[in-house]
Amino acid sequence: MAMEVTQVLLNAQSIDGNVRKHAEESLKQFQEQNLPSFLLSLSGELANDEKPVDSRKLAGLILKNALDAKEQHRKLELVQRWLSLDNNAKGQIKACLLKTLASPVPDAWSTASQVIAKIAGIELPQRQWPELIGSLLSNIHQLPAHVKQATLETLGYLCEEVSPDVVDQDHVNKILTAVVQGMNASEGNNDVRLAATRALYNALGFAQANFSNDMERDYIMRVVCEATLSPETKIRQAAYECLVSISSTYYEKLAPYIQDIFNITAKAVREDEEPVALQAIEFWSSICDEEIDILEEYGGDFTGDSDIPCFYFIKQALPALVPMLLETLLKQEEDQDQDEGAWNIAMAGGTCLGLVARTVGDDIVQLVMQFIEDNITKPDWRHREAATYAFGSILEGPSPEKLTPLVNVALSFMLTALTNDPNNHVKDTTAWTLGRIFEFLHGSTLDTPIITQANCQQIVTVLLQSMKDVANVAEKACGALYFLAQGYEDVTPSSPLTPYFQEIVQALLTVTHREDAGESRLRTAAYETLNEVVRCSTDETSPMVLQLVPVIMTELHNTLEGQKLSSDEREKQGELQGLLCGCLQVIIQKLGSSEPTKYVFMQYADQIMGLFLRVFACRSATVHEEAMLAIGALAYATGPDFAKYMPEFYKYLEMGLQNFEEYQVCAVTVGVVGGIFAGHWKIKFCLTAMVL
Repeated sequence: MAMEVTQVLLNAQSIDGNVRKHAEESLKQFQEQNLPSFLLSLSGELANDEKPVDSRKLAGLILKNALDAKEQHRKLELVQRWLSLDNNAKGQIKACLLKTLASPVPDAWSTASQVIAKIAGIELPQRQWPELIGSLLSNIHQLPAHVKQATLETLGYLCEEVSPDVVDQDHVNKILTAVVQGMNASEGNNDVRLAATRALYNALGFAQANFSNDMERDYIMRVVCEATLSPETKIRQAAYECLVSISSTYYEKLAPYIQDIFNITAKAVREDEEPVALQAIEFWSSICDEEIDILEEYGGDFTGDSDIPCFYFIKQALPALVPMLLETLLKQEEDQDQDEGAWNIAMAGGTCLGLVARTVGDDIVQLVMQFIEDNITKPDWRHREAATYAFGSILEGPSPEKLTPLVNVALSFMLTALTNDPNNHVKDTTAWTLGRIFEFLHGSTLDTPIITQANCQQIVTVLLQSMKDVANVAEKACGALYFLAQGYEDVTPSSPLTPYFQEIVQALLTVTHREDAGESRLRTAAYETLNEVVRCSTDETSPMVLQLVPVIMTELHNTLEGQKLSSDEREKQGELQGLLCGCLQVIIQKLGSSEPTKYVFMQYADQIMGLFLRVFACRSATVHEEAMLAIGALAYATGPDFAKYMPEFYKYLEMGLQNFEEYQVCAVTVGVVGGIFAGHWKIKFCLTAMVL
C-alpha cells in the first residue's frame, strides 16, 4: 500500500465518484490497519519533491486532520493517539516535515508548516521535541529565501498553537528577534517580510517581557510602524493588524507612540487601499473598546493602585479623530444595504464613531452636529446618508440631557425623510437611526419623553408604511418598531400603542408573507418585532393576542404538511418553524401570566402541544431548540395538567437530553425539564413510571 500511496491520493481527488470512493476506502483501511506506517507514508509523500503537488497537498491535509479536530472530545482522542505512537515513527515523520520546509513548492512547505505547528501544540506542553525551535531558528539564515519564508510561517503557526507558558523566555527572545528582523525594511524579499509580519501578529502574546523593556518595545514598535509604510499592500495590512493586536494586548504601553500612530493611521484612512484603511480604522475601534472596558470597570476613579489606568487616548485625539471618521462616512458603496455581509470604509468609520461616542460621551456631540447640519439637506444622497448615519452612530454614549433636544428637532425631519427621500440608502439609514433613537432615548426611565400623544400616531403610521418598502428598508422599520414597543414595556395600565395594536400585528403578519421576506432578514425581523409587540402589550390587548393564537397555529400547521422539499427549501422551512415556535412561546407566556387569559387560552393547549410534537419529528436542531423552549412555556402555563402530554413527549425529552453534539439543544432541554418538574409531583411521578 505504501508504494501505491501517490496514486491513491490522486484518485481520492478524482472527478469520478466511484474512483474517489474506492480511494477513500483504501486510505481509511490503511489508516486502521497500520497507523504509524500510514502517517509515515503521508509525511514521505509530502517531503518528496518528485511527487505531484496535488498528492502532496492532500497528504499534508490528511496528516493535519489526524492531529486536530473541531470537537473537543475528538481533539483529545487524536492528541492521545499521537502521543502513544512509537517514538521512532514520530521522529521519522517530524524529520520529513522539517525537510519539507526546504521544498521549492509553496503548497508543500506551507502545508508542512501547519502540520509542524499542530505537532508542536501537542508535544511542547509535554516537554517533548525540545530541539524544534532551535532547529527552526537555524533555518532563518538559510538561502534560498523561500526556506526563510517557510520557517517564519511555521513560527507564526507555532505561536498560534502553543501557549506562551510552554516556551522559555530565551526561545521567545530568539523567535521575536528572527521575526522582527524578517520584517525590517532592509529585508529585500517581500514574501519573507510578509511572512515575518504575519508571524509577529501570532507571536505578540509571547512578548510580555519584551514589551516591558523600553528599548525592545521601541524597536518592535518602530519596525511595525515602518512596515505600515511598505510599498506592498499585504505587508501594510498585516502591519496594521499587528498594531490592532498591540492596542488591546499592550494598551498601557502605547502612550509614547500614540501621536505617530495617529499620523500614519490618518494617512492610511484617507489615502490607502480599502483593506489597509479598514485596519487603520480598526486600531481606533480597538482603543475605544479598551477604554470603554477600563471606564466601566473602574468607573473613572483612577488611583495610583489601579492596574491599568485610562490614558484617555480617544479624548485627546477627538478634535482630529472625529473629522477623519466623518470623512469616511461619505465613501459608501452603491449596493451595501442589500449585501448582509457588507463591510467597507463607511461602515467601519460609522462603527468606530459609535464606539468613540460611547468612550467620550457628550464631548462628541458638537463635533458631529456641524457635519450633520452641513450635509443633511444636500442634493447628493451620499451626504444625506452620511449625515443620518453620523447622527445614528452617536446616540449611545452621550447623556439624554444632551441628546433629547437634538432628537426632538430631528424626529419630524427623519419621519419625513423615511417617507419621501428618493434614495433607498438614505431611507435604510434613517429607519436604522429611528430604531437607535427608540432604543436609547425612549422608555420609562427617561425624564423627558421624545414620543408624545402629538407624534405617536405619525411615528406608527410612517413605520407601518415603511414596512411596505424594499426589503432592507422594511427590515430596519421593523427594528425601529421593535424598540418603540420595548420602550413601553413597563407602562400600565394603558400603552400609547394600544390603539394601533391590531393594525401593527396585521402589518407585521403581512410582511412575513412578502415574496421577498427571505431577503435582508426581513421575515425574521418581522417575527421578532411581533414577539416584542406582544410581550410589551398590556392587558387591554389580551383579546387580540388570543385571536393571534389560531393564526400562528395555522401557519405552523402549514409548514408541517407533507410536501417533498429540496435541502435548501427544507432549511428555509426549518427557519420558519423556529420563528413560529418562538412566536407561540411569547404568546403562551403572555396569556399564561394572568388567570383570566390563561383559562381561555387552555382551549388551544392540546392542539399546540400536538403541533410541537410534530415539529420534533422534523430533524432540525434549530427548530428543536425553539420548540423545546415553547414547550417549557406551555408546561409552566398548564402546570400539573401537563402530565397528560408526558407519554408522547418523553421520547423527545430523552433525545434532547442525549443530544450532546448539539449542546445548545441539550442545555435548553435540561432547563425545560427543570421547569416542568418545578413543584409538579404528578409529572415527576409520570416520568418515574416511564423510566421504570
